Amino acid sequence: MRKWYVPITVLGLGGLGTFLFSERGKSLIRSVRDRRASRSLLEWNDAAQAELDRIQMALNSIAESLQPHSQPGS
Repeated sequence: MRKWYVPITVLGLGGLGTFLFSERGKSLIRSVRDRRASRSLLEWNDAAQAELDRIQMALNSIAESLQPHSQPGS
């Protein structure tokens, strides 16, 4: 039985390679890649939005501190 390990492994890997290079295999690879890319893009988008919100709050705070305040008694 040991003499069959290598030929069976080669046939299995060859079949897998043939499937991955077929149109169906390529579409499977594309869909996996797109899902992974869209997930990481969404994570980046959330992080960027949180950073923009933090910057907006800091700018609002600076703008409020620069507003002229009325002098008491004038």
